[in-house]
Amino acid sequence: MSDYELLAEPAEPIAPEVEDEAERDRTVPQVLYDITSYGADYDVEGLVRRLKRGEILIPTFQRDYVWKQAEASRFIESLLLGLPVPGIFLAKEPETNKLLVIDGQQRLRSLQFFYDGFFNPSAGDRRPRVFELLDVQPQFEGKTYAALEEPDRLRLDNSIIHATVVKQDGPPDDDTSIYHIFERLNSAGRTLTPQEIRAALYHGRLMDEIRRLNALPQWREIYGKTNPRLKDQELILRFWALYYGSENYARPMSEFINRFTAAHQDSDPEFIRSAAGVFEQTIDAFHRSLGREAFRPGRTINAAIFDSAMVGLARRLYAGPPLSDEETRDRYRALVADREYADATSRATADEAAVRMRLARATEFFARP
Repeated sequence: MSDYELLAEPAEPIAPEVEDEAERDRTVPQVLYDITSYGADYDVEGLVRRLKRGEILIPTFQRDYVWKQAEASRFIESLLLGLPVPGIFLAKEPETNKLLVIDGQQRLRSLQFFYDGFFNPSAGDRRPRVFELLDVQPQFEGKTYAALEEPDRLRLDNSIIHATVVKQDGPPDDDTSIYHIFERLNSAGRTLTPQEIRAALYHGRLMDEIRRLNALPQWREIYGKTNPRLKDQELILRFWALYYGSENYARPMSEFINRFTAAHQDSDPEFIRSAAGVFEQTIDAFHRSLGREAFRPGRTINAAIFDSAMVGLARRLYAGPPLSDEETRDRYRALVADREYADATSRATADEAAVRMRLARATEFFARP
């Protein structure tokens, strides 16, 4: 059972801020993975120790912790009673040998909160709430971890949670299998967006920088309010993936972005600084010349116009000579009025031919003397 099945009600649908025709592309990437998996039984006390030492990593992303105190209490009560509980899925990171939680973060965080004594201390409450068991059998009701009878505390400490640990052995040039495992395990309730999954799995310098860039005033004025499903962050990542690797593009767009993210998850600081500079200078140029008009043929941002116009102008900025704000505005307006470009940004936008066409046209329009 996925942790997200315990959401009481589905979230309210959010009106799209971005028109992204590529999201409807159901192309399945033709990759065969060589996965090693094995079972491991961890005692609860050992799991909590590993969490505190950072040997087990719970990814941080927008969904975060969703269980209520009574739900977490019932899970802990099951362990106190010796009842079986669902196992967890972990992925071994090849470079660090640390374990990343793919499925089970609600259970593991509940245990960590109970042992630490406070329920979800980062939830924003002014005063952390003491974690006392709620709606459980009378002998456990109102008990904190420290207040448990010694036999009960020992039973909890020694309770076993089964883990399935996975590690990708191949192919060596495509390590996106964990993304697909995460996607399938966390598909109940409100389905995770591709960027929510990336933010969870590909933690590191690249994602840290994207979160910083996502707060840039120029970008916020063009895009609007921060997107709760991380679409604004995905657009930054999509721009980078096409700017640095468009020659390797293949459908689906989501998998292309995954490969770029995995390859640059912890790239050296020089690359991160350079990529950030490209985005900052390009979005600043669009902000000065077009403001909210940029990337909006109508009321919403068109993702295909965004990725190609950004790549086209970025290439001009780094090849020179620079354009004035008036020149940038005029060339952008001429570009979006171009019939071939309009076709490539409105229909089958994830097709290889459409991506090549719109990038070529955008590059041509902004490169004109």
